Amino acid sequence: MKYARNVQFKIKPGKADEFNRIFVADVLPLLKKQHGFNEELTLVNADRGLGISVWNDRPSADAYTTHIYPQVLAKLAGMLDGTPVVETYDVTTSTTSTAVTA
Repeated sequence: MKYARNVQFKIKPGKADEFNRIFVADVLPLLKKQHGFNEELTLVNADRGLGISVWNDRPSADAYTTHIYPQVLAKLAGMLDGTPVVETYDVTTSTTSTAVTA
C-alpha cells in the first residue's frame, strides 16, 4: 500500500521565495534519489506551507524520515518558523498514476 507524509510548516516573513528556490534546487533532488519515493506536492502561501510526499510503502518513508529528513530540515532552517508538524497516512485513493486507487 502507498504511504504519504504530510508536513505542515510556517515560513518566516519574507522567506517564501527563498524557501521555494531552496526546495526546488536542494530538497527535490534529495527526494528523487530516495528508494520508494513517488511524488511530492508542496503548497506555499505567504507564511505557511504544506508538503505531501507519496511513497511506495511505509518502510521507504520511514527510512527517509530517519536518514534524509534531518538534512532537509537543516537546509530549510533559516526559512522556517518553528518545527514542522509531520503526519503520516495510508493512501487509499488517488487520481495520479503513481498511487493505487482503492
